[in-house]
Parts: sequence; C-alpha cells; structure tokens
Amino acid sequence: MKTVRMVQAIPTMKAMRGRIALKKHCVRKVSKSSSCFADALEVRARHRAALTILFLAIAASLCADELPRKVKAPRETYPNVDVIYDSVAAPDGKRLRTILTKPRDAKGKVPVIFVAGWLSCDSVEAPAGAKDESGLVFRGLAQLPEFALFRMDKQGVGDSEGVCAATDFESELAGYRAAFRALKKYDFLDPKRIYLLGISNGGGFAPLVPELDAEQAQVRGYISVGGWVKTWFEHMLEIERRRFALMGKSPGEINDRMKEAATLYHEWLIKGRSVDDILKEQPKLADLWPEGKDHAHLYGRPLGFYRQLQQLNLAAAWSRVKVPTYVLRGAFDWIMSREDSELISAYVNKNGDLASFYEIPNTGHTFQHYLSLADAFKGKSAPFDPKVIALLADWLRNKAITHED
Repeated sequence: MKTVRMVQAIPTMKAMRGRIALKKHCVRKVSKSSSCFADALEVRARHRAALTILFLAIAASLCADELPRKVKAPRETYPNVDVIYDSVAAPDGKRLRTILTKPRDAKGKVPVIFVAGWLSCDSVEAPAGAKDESGLVFRGLAQLPEFALFRMDKQGVGDSEGVCAATDFESELAGYRAAFRALKKYDFLDPKRIYLLGISNGGGFAPLVPELDAEQAQVRGYISVGGWVKTWFEHMLEIERRRFALMGKSPGEINDRMKEAATLYHEWLIKGRSVDDILKEQPKLADLWPEGKDHAHLYGRPLGFYRQLQQLNLAAAWSRVKVPTYVLRGAFDWIMSREDSELISAYVNKNGDLASFYEIPNTGHTFQHYLSLADAFKGKSAPFDPKVIALLADWLRNKAITHED
C-alpha cells in the first residue's frame, strides 16, 4: 500500500491562512482600490483550485493502483493473520487480483507457498464460510504459523480483469509469471524459500511458472496435486475412456467410442482443425464432443487454450526439477490418471532421491472426499476431510524447517 505524505505535497492550512491575511492587510491599507481585495480572492480561488486538483490527482493515482472489488463476498479474515489484497499487471495490461496471507507474529522473513491453480474459471479466494474443498484447504494453509500463502485469480475470475472464457493458456501463464515476480516487493517474504503448489492443470505446468534460471533457483520445493505430464492429446483419450466406463458403457462400446474419439481429438489437437469443420465432415462424431453444441469451448475455456497445452513438453519441464517434490493424487480422481502422477515423481527422481508419490484414499481430483469412484463421477461428495491439509502442512514443515541449506 502506498503512503502519501500530505504535509510535503500540500501547504499547511496555517501557512495558507498567513498568505491570505497578508492580502487582507493590503486591502486595509489601500481602501480606495479594490485591486488588492481582488488579488486576495484570486489567491483563495487559486489555492482552492490547486488543492482540488491535487486531491483529485491523488485519488486518481490511488484508484489506478487499487483493483476495484467485483466480488460481493467479504474479504478473507483470520485470527493472527494479515491478509493483503493486491494486484499484479499481466503483460497485456490486465490487472489480476492477488491475495497474500502472512502470520502476524512471524519474526524475520517467512517462506511462501505460491499457488498455480486449476483449469476452470473458479476463484482461489476463500472467505469465511467457504464450503468448497480447495477453499477450505487454502484457509487451512493461510493459518500455518510458519508460512505465507500467495494466490492469484486468473483473467476474468473474481476481481481480475479480462474474460476467462476467452483467455488462452499462454496469457494465463504470463499472469502467473508476473505474479511470481511480484513476490520480491514484499520484504517479509523469503525469496529463497518459495514452495510452488500446483493443483490440477497447475499441478502439471507448475515448473513453467519460474521462467528464468534465477527464478527457478528461488523454488525450494514443488507440490503437485492431481497433475498431468503426458501430452494433452493422450490426456483426452484417457479421460474419455474413463468417462465412457463411468457412464456405464460396455467394454465393446467403449472401444468403439475410443476409435471415434481418437479421430476427433487427432483432427483437432494434432492437425489443428476446428471442431466445427470436423463435425460437419463427420457428423457421427458429434455425440462424443463433451460440450454438446458449443464447439468453441471445452470445460469453459477456448479451444486455442488446449492447442497450446498440446504444445507443452511437461515431461521435459519436470525432468529439470532438482528440488524436493511431493506428488499427490486422489484415489478416486477420474480426471487425471495415476500414471501421470507416477511419471512426475519418476522424472524428478532421476535427479536424485527428491520426489515422493502418495495416493490419498477416498479423495477426488482436488481435495474432495468421496466414498466411491462412482460418487466422484457424480459429484456426490462426503463431508470434507481435513487430513489433506495435514498432508500438505507436514510435508512443507519437513522440507522448509528440517532441510535448510
């Protein structure tokens, strides 16, 4: 937050009164002339105008820096935790909401957990009374006495400017990179102890957030939750096979559908053709498209977003990671495959004994508690199980506190 020193910028009222009094004295001396009185009035008007202009300039400056609040929910609050609502400018100029929490009584610089979020257009804000599982996890992490927590809402989400449904992946990643670089402006954060928590899509691209070698050196550890590492084309084929099975299709029907799905996604992701053109040419594939008649979006994001995901080489990115890594996957995650999580761990471990993989029982894709895979597919969740917060906290404390350089 900026501090504006009004005393330095504006003459004191006492000084202004003194200047006006001199003009009044002039009026008394030259009573036959109105010129001095007119001058006095002019000074008053001039000072008022100057004050008005200055106050308006200050207000405009503050408004320009302050990202307007669009969300109606109250801001996050916690006992013994400072919450800083701020913003960062993406390369295209859009201002993105950032939320930083820090322990109020922390001494010295504290390590920070930086969140790389999911694919959907859901906010990372977690006000009191939040009921979604990720929000509850964030609230738990925000109250850890040893860590700060930094989150960013992508373009068009929460208070952030832009349109999420029209934002491609490269723009979203550029926003995360700008947010990562903004950490250095907070003098209470330890720039050499950044822990990247990637969730879902973020659990795959997390190593891409620190772009430069110097930035990568700031990261002391990664946590990947429900991440991916294969190509997006492979992911689409795998999720479709699971989806068809959970829909109750027979093994034979699943194989028939997979042949058609392979055609659809190859034409779209590999050849780069529009879904409209593909379905007009092969109408029998229309029933396979998850979004029905909406041929411009998938899971709420523009189709170009996924072509950019297809261009990523996340296997290469994770193979460059040389810091402790914790790979988590829910046992009832039907969206991302177990093999992806195992591969992330394996790629990192080629650089030393650095990664561990754990599959969380009775858990879905992003911290949801389910009693069966069928319930997970239907979204029929059981009450939140806070053990997932403990899993994250225990690993962070171990790597941050007992494995210092």
